[in-house]
Amino acid sequence: MNRRNILWSAISALGAALGASSAKAATEAGIGAKLKVVYHLSDAEKVNFVLGNIQNHIDGVGGPEHVTIALVIHGQALKAFHSAQANPDVSKRVGDFSKDGVELAACGNTMKAQNVTLNELLPGFVNAEKGGVVRLAELQSQGYLYLRP
Repeated sequence: MNRRNILWSAISALGAALGASSAKAATEAGIGAKLKVVYHLSDAEKVNFVLGNIQNHIDGVGGPEHVTIALVIHGQALKAFHSAQANPDVSKRVGDFSKDGVELAACGNTMKAQNVTLNELLPGFVNAEKGGVVRLAELQSQGYLYLRP
């Protein structure tokens, strides 16, 4: 009986040590990993909120070099990014995000519906030609985390 307890204790200790080693390795592997996040924006009333979330995200991780962010916009929210209508704060943020490497994708279907071209949007946008929802799915299949504030 005593041998059985000693053997069981040894096996338990070995299992605990291996488990702790695996957990430490997984944590260390995640330290250098660059998180990829896609923000989804379609509600016009949430434009400033989402842009603020993106800035907070960049600041929270220590700068744009520590995260890869994409913003996919469709529906009524895209109107806030028309050059002729954009307020100065939105224009500045979009310019800053573009410099920081944030992908700014405008839904091609929404652009057609609103009769707007890329040249009529704020600088830095790309056309999600297949549609905003398709671009969202593509990014998620590439490992991007999906956020819809």
